[in-house]
Amino acid sequence: MSTSSLRRQVKNIVHNYSEAEIKVREATSNDPWGPSSSLMSEIADLTYNVVAFSEIMSMVWKRLNDHGKNWRHVYKAMTLMEYLIKTGSERVAQQCRENIYAVQTLKDFQYIDRDGKDQGVNVREKAKQLVTLLKDEERLREERIHALKTKEKMAQTSSASSAPSAPALGGGVHSGADAEQAWPQSSGEEDLQLQLALAMSKEEAEQEERLRRGDDLRLQMAIEESKREKAKPEEVCDCV
Repeated sequence: MSTSSLRRQVKNIVHNYSEAEIKVREATSNDPWGPSSSLMSEIADLTYNVVAFSEIMSMVWKRLNDHGKNWRHVYKAMTLMEYLIKTGSERVAQQCRENIYAVQTLKDFQYIDRDGKDQGVNVREKAKQLVTLLKDEERLREERIHALKTKEKMAQTSSASSAPSAPALGGGVHSGADAEQAWPQSSGEEDLQLQLALAMSKEEAEQEERLRRGDDLRLQMAIEESKREKAKPEEVCDCV
C-alpha cells in the first residue's frame, strides 16, 4: 500500500467517513492517475440512494473547492462529476446546474508546479467542457442516454466474463498474490505503518488548522477593511 493510500485510509477512519464518501475520496485522490471506470460506476449507482447522494455530492463540492498543489482533487472531481451527470441520478445534473457558478469559476484556475508546468490548464479546460455540457440540456440528454446504454453493455459483458472457469480462476489467484506483496507482511509492520500514518495525519490536521485560522484572520481583516472603505464616501458626503 502506498503512503498516500495509507494516509487516506487513516483519514477515513479519523473523520469517520461513510462508504460513499470514502469512494469519492478514492476517485478524486492526488494519485497521478485517473479514477477507474468501475469505481465511478459504483459511485454513480450510489447516487440513487438519497442519503448516499447527499454524502457524495457534498464530498465532490469539497474536492472541487480545493486549490494549488491539490489541483488533481479539482480535476478528478470534475471528471467524476461529468460521469455522475451522465450515468448517475438525474438529481446530480440538477444540483450541478443550480451550482454552475462554482464550476464556472474554475475556468480561471491557476497552478504552476515546481517544474514550471502549467497544471492549471487541465482544470480550466475541464471546467469549460463541463459548463458547456450543463448549459446544453438537449446534448446532455443525448449523452446521458448513450452513456447509460454503454454502462449497461459493459455490466453485461463484465458479468459474462466473470463466469467461473479454470484458467480465469488460476489467473485471479496469481494476480491476488502479486497485489498482496504491497501489503504489510506482518502485524508488526502494519502497526508501524498505521502509527506513521496517524502521526502524519495528525501533523497534517494541525497544519490545516493553522492555515484555516490564518484564512479566517485574513477574511476578518478583509471584511473590516471593506467596511472602512464603504464608510469613507459617506464621510465625504457629510462634509460637503
